[in-house]
Amino acid sequence: MKENLYIKEFISFLKDIRNLSKNTIFNYNKDLKDFSFYTQKEGILNIAPKDIEKYVEHLKKRGYSNRTINRKLSSIRGFYRFLEEKGTIETNPTINLYSPKLDKRLPDFLYEEEVKRLLDYKDEKDKYDLRDSAIMEFMYATGMRLREIEGLSIKDIDFSSQTVRVRGKGGKIRILPISNIALRKLTAYFEERKRKGERFSMDTPLFLNRQGKRLTARSISRIVKKRAKKTGFFKNIHPHMFRHSFATHLLNGGADLRVVQELLGHSSLSTTQIYTHITKTRLREIYDKTHPRR
Repeated sequence: MKENLYIKEFISFLKDIRNLSKNTIFNYNKDLKDFSFYTQKEGILNIAPKDIEKYVEHLKKRGYSNRTINRKLSSIRGFYRFLEEKGTIETNPTINLYSPKLDKRLPDFLYEEEVKRLLDYKDEKDKYDLRDSAIMEFMYATGMRLREIEGLSIKDIDFSSQTVRVRGKGGKIRILPISNIALRKLTAYFEERKRKGERFSMDTPLFLNRQGKRLTARSISRIVKKRAKKTGFFKNIHPHMFRHSFATHLLNGGADLRVVQELLGHSSLSTTQIYTHITKTRLREIYDKTHPRR
């Protein structure tokens, strides 16, 4: 189908020119192929705004959340903007398209005592415990995204300055500090790998799976859930909670909002401001629990 060639060209643009992450490109590709399949009767180049509105209603009936629908619409908008700029289409059908309203949702985070409980846990019977402990300590110490951690190599860690070099969204580079505890756990993990006969190079992945290859974001997610289960948590613990907790705890400790923005790699301060709402919620909880005349 000719439509698929246009989608393929757009995906190549996102990968080679805009340098977006693998996960973002995967979502763009899936969203556009789903939309192309839905509009195959009209043809993806011949649709009108009403056809996209019908697609939104179709997604709602299938139970998709407004957040997911908005992501799909973002992919569709980007695609048609690309076609318009190339001159493939004369009229962009998404110009006056409205997105479903989102409910404000605060990010899930862990309280400091919960983080301590997870990070201090040890399982001497698990031969990967040292690695898993290093990963989780590193996540909380840096607030990095899963995909960012997945892409790290030995060369990105500077033990002398206690920093890590991170390639974030859009290929933007930022330098983050690492805590002493996280560095100690990393060192212990490296020493264990050396004892097993591993030879290091600058491009050696920071964290390895059981086959000795780069640990993926999906595997890290499984490690976190496994550790949470072992530690006795009944709520759903996911890796991004460490990033949310990192930001929340820094702000609770008096960190400047713009500093937290820089550490998280947010391009907009408004994205970081959501964490101020979390801290206000936390203050309210403490007040309600402790004030004698609440």
